[in-house]
Amino acid sequence: MKFSCFIVLFFSCVNLSLAQYDSEGPNKSRFRPGLFWYLTGYRPAKIEKVRKYDRLVVDVTYNDWTGGKKSFQNHWASFGLNTNFMFDIPVAKKNVFSIGIGTGYGYTTIRHNQVISSIQGTQFTKILTADSLPFKRNSLIGHQLSLPIELRFRSKGWRHIKFHLGGKIGYQFGLYSKTHALTGESPKKFKTQFNDPNRLVYSVHARIGIRNWAVYGSYNFNRVFKNSKSTPLNLFQVGLSLSLF
Repeated sequence: MKFSCFIVLFFSCVNLSLAQYDSEGPNKSRFRPGLFWYLTGYRPAKIEKVRKYDRLVVDVTYNDWTGGKKSFQNHWASFGLNTNFMFDIPVAKKNVFSIGIGTGYGYTTIRHNQVISSIQGTQFTKILTADSLPFKRNSLIGHQLSLPIELRFRSKGWRHIKFHLGGKIGYQFGLYSKTHALTGESPKKFKTQFNDPNRLVYSVHARIGIRNWAVYGSYNFNRVFKNSKSTPLNLFQVGLSLSLF
């Protein structure tokens, strides 16, 4: 029942984001092409006001790593979510070029079949391949707060093609391993903290799409673990973006 309600809500949102008036005629959408395009604040928007886009952007991602371990070897259900609250600052006429700046929150999880271990008595972390899996499920989980900035290019009109190129710098306030261990017949859950998590986050990302929808990709320049003796891993993400406002 809950799943069916979620499906109905999701497709309702998609329908609202797509089924909008044209940019011409008496009912044209002047300001907001997203899910909340009817919202103009506490007073009506001025007719001559420049349209602004992509101010609340949600990225649904597949997460993986590169570097010391091969990419695309982990579980397919390595999902993540980025929420970006952005100011769209027009630079060119009709907002075909703008700058986006704001704040963001990111949640990442990578499900894998390896052992991430902080070596006892040291300050580094290694990823080891287990001969026999001592767990049912193992995930690397992180939370980040960031400050994104983007260069945004768009074609003219309501049904525009867009390209965003940007980067983020932020702080990772949570990074841990969550394990469902096999102990007898029932699994036991526990978390593992690391000795050398890299709190600093800086990355580059891009979006390309049409109107509210876009394909998304991101790559972290800094490593997951900062110690030079740790397994070198860099996070990357691919997925879809939906602009709600």
